[in-house]
Amino acid sequence: MEAGFEALWLSMGLANFEWDQLLMIGVGGLLMYLAILKGFEPLLLLPIGFGCVLANIPVAGLAEDAIGHLLMEGTQAQLQMLATTLGSSVEELKYAVKHMTSEQAFAAKQLAEQQGFTPGMLNMFYQVAIGSGVAPLLIFMGVGALTDFSALIAMPRTLLLGAAAQFGIFFTLIGALALNVIPGFNFTLADASAIAIIGGADGPTAIFLASKLAPDLLGAIAVAAYSYMALVPIIQPPIMKLLTTEAERKVEMMQLRPVSKTEKIMFPLMVLMLCVLFLPSAAPLIGMLTFGNLLRESGVVDRLSKAAQNEIINTVTIILGLSVGSKLQADKFLSVETLGILALGAVAFAVGTAAGIMMGKAMHRLSGGKVNPLIGAAGVSAVPMAARVVNKVGLEANHHNFLLMHAMGPNVAGVIGSAVAAGVLLAVVGGN
Repeated sequence: MEAGFEALWLSMGLANFEWDQLLMIGVGGLLMYLAILKGFEPLLLLPIGFGCVLANIPVAGLAEDAIGHLLMEGTQAQLQMLATTLGSSVEELKYAVKHMTSEQAFAAKQLAEQQGFTPGMLNMFYQVAIGSGVAPLLIFMGVGALTDFSALIAMPRTLLLGAAAQFGIFFTLIGALALNVIPGFNFTLADASAIAIIGGADGPTAIFLASKLAPDLLGAIAVAAYSYMALVPIIQPPIMKLLTTEAERKVEMMQLRPVSKTEKIMFPLMVLMLCVLFLPSAAPLIGMLTFGNLLRESGVVDRLSKAAQNEIINTVTIILGLSVGSKLQADKFLSVETLGILALGAVAFAVGTAAGIMMGKAMHRLSGGKVNPLIGAAGVSAVPMAARVVNKVGLEANHHNFLLMHAMGPNVAGVIGSAVAAGVLLAVVGGN
């Protein structure tokens, strides 16, 4: 009887909690708090936070793959078989699993599955949604279907603002590599590239690139990307006010010209053609973005357009959020590298915002004062939040100053710009 009670006790979470798991459950709770009570990017922070809580429940192994379950539940004989496969001792198995080569990982996975071990629920979500690369692409299709590119078509020079705001990505790439001089940091070029994309303020792009170049850092990168996107109303206004004068913020811009349906239909086709000709590595993201926009603007597939805008993107968002949360396991997330990623993400976002504003100031002068430099801050691709922040700051300076539509031009240009930047990094780094 005593042995039975002991076995029951050991199967409970109370007997197996470790301090780092409790800390990460607290982090998951904080993300849900920000989503529910503060309204910070709730569509993703809520499922990410809940996924974080689930991933850190002891014993359940919801975020573990088949190999992880073998480590948790395997008999001594099964652990010995795994150790032999990895050329390790049983005592050093955890270290060996963390440092497996791709060939060893394949062999270990086969062994675990042959022994009857299966992945946890969240791990299966991750493999389907992110491991396959499907979820970010479907999100981009939904974004395309939800986005009106009229402001960019009417004022194509705002493409320069979206391009300038991507400077934060390449600045942070250098910064991530520079951190390697500090003990505890060991970012490869692929890791640094995945971290740098946070500066584009585009969550799906960050997830897509991280899943290709640095899957082990995906949780930290995704949380940083979406956290800073959610904090746009707090981070951007001080930078905007610091880099612009009161007179510049008061500038009223002329109403944009009407855009024809033909232009709206031709725009996604032209963007895709340019991608095909000059940067095929960005085709997955650009292709799905332009396809979703074509569904919207063609006017002949309303059912498909509405599905992309609602049911599909909503379903994928839930699975994507839980999948990202699965990467916030205590033993993987709590490290000095994670703190570095969070710090670099803040720098990337601030530099991207500043670069967009400086390009806006250049356009302000070249146009003879007709362009309000504030719209450059919308060059980061946090759509439409960055454009709304620009409008709010503009109204504070001049209550007749409505910049929302003008800011949407660089805002959607930023979406294209971050996808292009990801394509460049994938082509240069992913090919090595």
